[in-house]
Amino acid sequence: MDTMISEQVNLQPLEKIMHERPSSLCDVHTHYCPGCTHGTAHRLVAEVIDELEIAQDSILVSSVGCSVFSYNYFDLDACEAAHGRAPAMATGVKRVNPDKIVFTYQGDGDLASIGMAEIIPAAARGEKITVIFINNAIYGMTGGQMAPTSLIGQKTTSSPFGRDADLTGKPIHMAELLAQLPGTVYSVRRSLHDARHTLQAKKAIRTAFEAQMDDLGFGVVELLSSCPTNWGMTPNEALTWVEEEMVPLYPLGDYKVDERLQSKKGARRK
Repeated sequence: MDTMISEQVNLQPLEKIMHERPSSLCDVHTHYCPGCTHGTAHRLVAEVIDELEIAQDSILVSSVGCSVFSYNYFDLDACEAAHGRAPAMATGVKRVNPDKIVFTYQGDGDLASIGMAEIIPAAARGEKITVIFINNAIYGMTGGQMAPTSLIGQKTTSSPFGRDADLTGKPIHMAELLAQLPGTVYSVRRSLHDARHTLQAKKAIRTAFEAQMDDLGFGVVELLSSCPTNWGMTPNEALTWVEEEMVPLYPLGDYKVDERLQSKKGARRK
């Protein structure tokens, strides 16, 4: 009897794989700090690329910042742009290779500061590229300085007493700003602070890539992200700070969804 029971037990699966690493994501250790949600964003992008089956046609343009080595983490063709110039490089890559899916991966210190001169014209022209914009309200790679997206009162290494609106102005809202430009077909803001919002972020990333696949125009997804190291918090505290401090300042939502994109999404569902 004991032998029969043992044989029956052995027939049962010992484990059930619920999730696997996306094939578009390299099987390597990243350099990101513990608790940083860059890794989460990377996985979402890779999952979408796999699901859309566009890995062989995708080209990543990496930016300067904490994600400067992102080309080491995606199993895709990639190139590295100078600080803030990823949209300009992506424009050239896309125009030379109009049949490819070209996307940038940029932080707020890159896109919203030195890169403002590149992101605005690219969106205004309606360049057919996809932009993944990570907003963690700080310069991460260079030591935690104040970024254009830093909150009023937020303490950083360059604003140790807190950001002063009279001295440095107020935070820039990129999703709203880019939504006003005629070439933008998709501009939304999502967050990575919990599972539900992370799933919503993935759907938005997919839609942004589909906008490019449909040859509609410029698309951007802003993702509220955490930076525990430079915020001086634990990973859990940082996620809570995103929810309680960043989300009220940077409301989540769709700021522009082109009617053509909405109709094409409806056609896909049918």
